[in-house]
Parts: sequence; C-alpha cells; structure tokens
Amino acid sequence: MSTLDKNLSRLGHHLERFAETGIQNLIGGKDEAGSKTFETRSPVDESLIAHVARADSSDIDRAAKAAKAAFPEWAAMPGKERKALLHKIADAIEARAEEIALCECWDTGQALRFMSKAALRGAANFRFYADLAPSAQDGKSLPSPDHLNITGRKPIGPVGVITPWNTPFMLSTWKIAPALAAGCTVVHKPAEFSPLTARLLSEICRDAGLPDGVLNLVNGMGEDAGKALTEHPDIKAIAFVGESRTGSMIMKQGADTLKRVHFELGGKNPVIVFDDADLDRALDAAVFMIYSLNGERCTSSSRLLIQESVREEFEAKLVKRVGNIRVGHPLDPTTEVGPLIHKVHYDKVVSYFDFAREDGATIAAGGTTPESDGHYVAPTLFTNATPQMRIAQEEIFGPVLTSIPFKDEAEALHIANDVAYGLAGYLWTNDLTRALRFSDAMEAGMIWVNSENVRHLPAPFGGTKASGIGRDGGDWSFEFYMEQKNIAIATGLHRIPQLGA
Repeated sequence: MSTLDKNLSRLGHHLERFAETGIQNLIGGKDEAGSKTFETRSPVDESLIAHVARADSSDIDRAAKAAKAAFPEWAAMPGKERKALLHKIADAIEARAEEIALCECWDTGQALRFMSKAALRGAANFRFYADLAPSAQDGKSLPSPDHLNITGRKPIGPVGVITPWNTPFMLSTWKIAPALAAGCTVVHKPAEFSPLTARLLSEICRDAGLPDGVLNLVNGMGEDAGKALTEHPDIKAIAFVGESRTGSMIMKQGADTLKRVHFELGGKNPVIVFDDADLDRALDAAVFMIYSLNGERCTSSSRLLIQESVREEFEAKLVKRVGNIRVGHPLDPTTEVGPLIHKVHYDKVVSYFDFAREDGATIAAGGTTPESDGHYVAPTLFTNATPQMRIAQEEIFGPVLTSIPFKDEAEALHIANDVAYGLAGYLWTNDLTRALRFSDAMEAGMIWVNSENVRHLPAPFGGTKASGIGRDGGDWSFEFYMEQKNIAIATGLHRIPQLGA
C-alpha cells in the first residue's frame, strides 16, 4: 500500500464520526447540531465531508451569553492555573497531531508536507501564551513627585474570534491561545470553507478541562452568524483574519457597540532582489514564499521586484523551478501544491490568467488548470509586468507570482510601496546600509532581510494600510485582549487647589 493510500485510510477513520453526527456547534460546553446545516466538501474531489451546523442570530446570542456567564470565574482564575490548563491543551493537540493534519489537508487542499506541522505550531502557540499567563495582568510602578502610579491589566471580557480558511488550525490557536491566557472567554466562528479542525480544537479544549462557556464554537456564514457576532453587545472585541473588504464590514458592524477590533488582512507583498544579493538563496526564498501553502497565505511574496541587471538570469532559473513544482493530491507526501480551497476561489485565481494577457504581461510558466475533479491550478509566473497592472496591484491569493523589473533603489522603493497593502516585505541585498535604509522606508508591518518568513512568537505580527490594525505576538496580543488600568495614590500632602474657600 502506498503512503497516499495509507493516509487516505487513516483519514477515513477520523472522518467516520462526522459523517454520522455532522460538524456541530459547541455552546456552553454542549454539542448542538443546529436547526439548519450547510455542506463542507473537499477541494480534492468535491466529495462531501460532512453537514455543518449553520448558526443564526439566536445561536450567536446563546454563545455570547455563555461566554459572558463564564467570564468572571475564568478571569479570576490565577494565572498559574490557566498556564497549567493551556499546557494540557497543548499536550492534547500534539497527541492528535496526525488527525489534525489529515483533516486539515482534506478540508483545505493544503499539502501534507506543510500541514504535518500544523498541530505542532498550534501546540507551540498554546505553550507560548501559557507561559505568559501568570504575568499577563502585571503592570508597572510609575512614581511622580507626589503620587505613586500603579498600572495593571484586566481581561476585556468575552471576545469574538473569526478565522480564515487558509491554515485554519494554526491561525485559530494564534488568536484563541492569547485570549484564553489573558483571561478572556471566546466565541469562535471559523470560515465556512474549512470548519473541520475548528471542531477538533473545541473538542480538545473541552476534553482537557476548559470550563464550559470559556470557548464556544459557532459555525455559519459571514452574512448571518458573523454579522450577529460582530454586532452582539456582550462581545467586547473582535479578532479577525481575512480579506480587507470583510474587515471593513466588521468595523462598520461593530461601530454601534464601540467594539475593539484587531484585523490581520490582505497583502500584496514584494520580494525585492538587488543584483548584489545571494541570488541562489533569494531564488529559494522567493519560490517558497509564493508557492508553498498553495500561495494561499497573507504573507506570500506575490510580487517579485528584480533588478534589471540580473533579471534575465534570475527569471530563467525561476521558470525552471516553477515548472518542476509537484502538483498533486494533498495527502501524497511528495506533493508541493494541492488544490485551491473552493470553486469560488479557484475561479477568482484563474481569472487573473486572462487579466495578465489583456494587460500585456507574459505567462512564462503555468497559467493552466490540470484536468481533475478538484480545484487544481498549475504554479504560475507572470513576467514583463508593469506596476499598475491588476496582477501587480490586486491580491490573487494563489500560486501566482508577478515579476516586475526595476533599475535602481529609488524605483524599487516606489514600486514596493505603490499598492494599497502593507503587510510584509522581503529584501535581498548584501549592502547593509541599503538594507537599513530601504527597510526603514518600506511601508510594511514586517520586513525580512535576506530571509523568508521566519516567525518569532515574541515579535509583533501585523500590517499597515489595508493590511490590518493591531499586532499579534508576545505582549502585543495582550494589549488587545486586556484593558489597561492606572491607580494613582498620593504619597504626601500635595497642594489641592481650593475653590470657594
């Protein structure tokens, strides 16, 4: 039996129960099938995975009230006890790593070579924030000449977490773990395209002993479940990962209740390669950062800005590499690019092949759709592009790279910044002063110099412009999930102005 067949057999075992029970909501610790359902299908072959509970406003209301009821006790729990419980959750995630990886691949189309580490990254997120939980509410002593100011932090209350369909398990833990560590309770609405591993996470947390109502799962569509969550008065903040247009809608929907928002949104991230760079390493990084994870990641380097003097050589090597990328079944360990998440998204990505032709770019590699029952797209490279083409301005969110030439540093910086987004940037040069100068001037929340995206959990993660509001990572996460408080105590008999004396 091949490795693919073995993985399919293991997957079938894990999916059996969902075929019977469906993917249920979890509200106040209780499973709820819901009065309405929708289907989730695999992008591999459009086969039915399960029927999913479709939450409406009444379900959201009960979930929000469950989170509100559980909040006082959870917020008051000593940090070291929350730490122990979050580590227990991390242990359980690792124990079910294979199940999480196989289900994530089948539900999203992501290749197993990347999703095999999804559970481990999720567990690492829980462990990182577990260790911060005991000090999450700590503050500072800020003395003045006649007062002692003491600061502290308190969890903001029940929060809504809305997560996307690309790497959904890891991104769910990236939001939920710090919220729980801070002392918040959570109502989680995963993307309707990929609900499977969100259900696994909710089960893991419940089985590990997380009190009822601390983490509630509600599945559904953005226009009803998502809207009801963002408008609910008991939900004090919304953490959202997804499209910039959706972020704008959430901000409008939460305005009447003065909701705090944290947005990680879209990107059109440049990788800028100067002629003095280590071109072989730059090539490896550029290929990895656009074609891994099917190109469906917010930090993908979807624009290659290549200096004219090395353009011909670099693009020739790039064409060869792109043509060698293995497209196939996501559960095959040799697969590097799997099917796109959904037919709707597949149609969007494929439409850019025509846009490229219409605008005068060259399809140097790919631009085809292999025949299959799934949503497969060949890794694609556009060359001879100009900065204002749609393929250079709009987020495609697929395995598609647009190459744009530049002459000098000034032109490269202008092209890099001349988009609506500002999430990430990647800079390749061996000139230290240029690296510092260029990074400082680039409009992006995160910049890697001579590196692909290598996450460091204590570092801030987030973007500028249309790419988001706020930062995740380390203490920056707690700044969102907690309220700052200052207590000023007079240390002497300072002069108090006397009116009417």
